[in-house]
Amino acid sequence: PPTPAEIPQAMDSTKALVGSFQSGRLAQLTIWDALRSGLVATEVLVWFYIREILGKGGLTGCNV
Repeated sequence: PPTPAEIPQAMDSTKALVGSFQSGRLAQLTIWDALRSGLVATEVLVWFYIREILGKGGLTGCNV
């Protein structure tokens, strides 16, 4: 988790991302940059799902 000192920096980067989206700068990404960003997002999702599967102890849903 971020430290309290890192939170303002994360907020600034989020504001910069929103500003670049509104200005249309994201439409000027190269194919390589878009592919790399997609791979990073996919890796984060895969690790999330692996952690969920290991935490539950299997692929099936929770026992209710």
